[in-house]
Amino acid sequence: MKPYTRSIIELFDGKKRFLIPLYQRQYAWKAQPQLELLWEDIERSVQRLEQDRSSLTPHFMGAIVIAQVKTFGKQVQAYEIIDGQQRLTTFQLLLAAIRDVAQANGSKYEAELQKYLLNDGVMENQEVERFKLWPSLNDRRSFIGIVDPHVDPHVLGPKPVDEDGIVRRSVAAHAYFKDKIESHVDDNGSFDEHRLEILFEALKDGLAIVSIELEGGDDPQTIFETLNSRGVDLTPGDLMRNFIFQRAKGLGQADHSLLVDKLYEKHWLPLDRAVWGQPASRGRQSRQRLDWMLTDHLSMHIGDLVSVETLFDSYRRWILNSRPFLDVTAELESISATAAIEKRLFDQDAKDPIGNFGRFADAFDVSTAMPLVVYLATEEAVGADIDRALEALESYILRRDICGLTTKNYNRFFIGIIDRLRAAEGNKVDALVLYLSSRQSDLDRWPDDAEWQHAWLGRDQYKGSRQPRLRYIFEAIELAKRTALNEDIQIRSTLSIEHIMPQKWRTNWPIPGFDHLDDSDTDPDHVARKVARDGVVDNLGNLTLLTGPLNSAVSNGPYSSKMPAVRAHSSLALNRELVEYDDWNEGTISSRGLALFGTAKKIWVAPTRGADQSAVNDLAGDGVKLPPDGTECKFTYAGVDYAGTIREGHLVVEGVERAFATFSGASKTLTRTNRNGWNDWHLRDQMGGWVLADDWRRHLANPVGVESPGETS
Repeated sequence: MKPYTRSIIELFDGKKRFLIPLYQRQYAWKAQPQLELLWEDIERSVQRLEQDRSSLTPHFMGAIVIAQVKTFGKQVQAYEIIDGQQRLTTFQLLLAAIRDVAQANGSKYEAELQKYLLNDGVMENQEVERFKLWPSLNDRRSFIGIVDPHVDPHVLGPKPVDEDGIVRRSVAAHAYFKDKIESHVDDNGSFDEHRLEILFEALKDGLAIVSIELEGGDDPQTIFETLNSRGVDLTPGDLMRNFIFQRAKGLGQADHSLLVDKLYEKHWLPLDRAVWGQPASRGRQSRQRLDWMLTDHLSMHIGDLVSVETLFDSYRRWILNSRPFLDVTAELESISATAAIEKRLFDQDAKDPIGNFGRFADAFDVSTAMPLVVYLATEEAVGADIDRALEALESYILRRDICGLTTKNYNRFFIGIIDRLRAAEGNKVDALVLYLSSRQSDLDRWPDDAEWQHAWLGRDQYKGSRQPRLRYIFEAIELAKRTALNEDIQIRSTLSIEHIMPQKWRTNWPIPGFDHLDDSDTDPDHVARKVARDGVVDNLGNLTLLTGPLNSAVSNGPYSSKMPAVRAHSSLALNRELVEYDDWNEGTISSRGLALFGTAKKIWVAPTRGADQSAVNDLAGDGVKLPPDGTECKFTYAGVDYAGTIREGHLVVEGVERAFATFSGASKTLTRTNRNGWNDWHLRDQMGGWVLADDWRRHLANPVGVESPGETS
């Protein structure tokens, strides 16, 4: 095999023929995306010629594989197309369209272009060999009719049986190019010969193809199979890597190493490791983690939906048309920044707010939020406020889930927020919270405490597919219930959701007062009580966390034996509290559900609208975040005392490297639990005593509490 780099014009220069074997598929390129992408490449080459001719370098258009066919006497030298017939056909249709526009406007380029469409001179069969490209039977009539509209039809072979009423792809492609070229050479209604000349030059110098020419010992069929069926399909990540590093060539070397190799080693080698090749599912699609990360990366930057199937084409178009980066180095640095965030989302470290959100996103199946999370985590203006942003986003999603509100609009909704935040002046997280709080329709509203409580107490929440979500909720409540008197634990075992009153309650949980009746009895009061019990058995108040073995052991047992076993073998605060209940019925289920809701309200904050503004935690509508700089703060948890000071609008905790934008962010990091930090931290007041941070916030209208630096009492 011998590879040659040739321009489109050079490919068809000279006396030669390209033959498409009958077994190859018909011409299949369509306006979108193939022809549109090709035309965009041509336009970019034209622009480079017009702006700076010396900077023009050929744009690589792919490869073709051809094998020389033996010819004799006056026969024109011929080549069988092994691979690349779609490209070759398209290039011929493009040249024919330029020629036709030139002809219609009396341009000298009509004759010039004809040389690349038709052979001339001596040949054995003038009617056939004059055509540079000879298509397979199904495409022959339409294609030859475009290249030479005056051809004698008998040379074209039999007319396909499906020809009538069918617009063949070759005809549509020729019309597409002709329309584009006519617009390109139009100058306020007049033909611009110079623009046609530049267009021809772009094809001659700006677009290149690799022509792989087989030699006598090469097996064409083996090579065709190798190219088309034996290899592993390239992933979007593979295509993007090649696209990026092809443009990074020519950077030179330093310390005897190519700079492009150093770029690869720093930015892309980590992405070629096994962790990014692991499969991950989003909805019904399963792809490599790398492909999902790159999809999120592009969606975040362009503020629009990106399909993983069209990721490479979309990315290529964005880079070439928008030129968002100064150079390839900046482009790779941007990808690395996104990868660093998504790695934390994948790792799901509970001590890391981004990792914890990854755990939440998996449980609630909300990968649609990832581009927004990447934006928030990489946006410099958000910075240490990322904890507050993710708390708001988590609350928004979780409250809607409990209320049974739809998720079908999430992909567009979350991506649409990105451009809003980019344009927002001032605090980006405040803008996020205010926008989420402002939504009012079922498609996108953030439920307030009243709506959330109604759903928490009244809706069935237990379904098999919801187990991960319920487990996340109950684990968060469990951690929030732990006090300074409890040991600091982590939930390491896989816990399952268990009904306290079993779903099959009729076996061992008879309704008091109706013990003498069987289940088939139609007594109205008994029927009403059974309906009422069925209506609460799947409510949150009747659910708890248990280990798998304990769950199996006590599953459908009566209350008298089930509760002692749960209390004896479970160390969870959720289950220890059950000792408070002597009986378990519809009333106690409602009572426990309300108690759980009281804890949940402290974890998942409310929107900033409505009368209950005081319960909005760190997202209060009054804009209060932290006390004045210099304020002393303290917090005690699990027997450990934490001391801090407000500096430059952030809480700096002694012995902790990072600063916190909110009290809740500090509490969450220090305790590895979801907490309302306003109820944790105390502030030094003017009298030298301590006041709860939430009390200070509630009484800002009467500022007698915290002493600001420089004040005297």
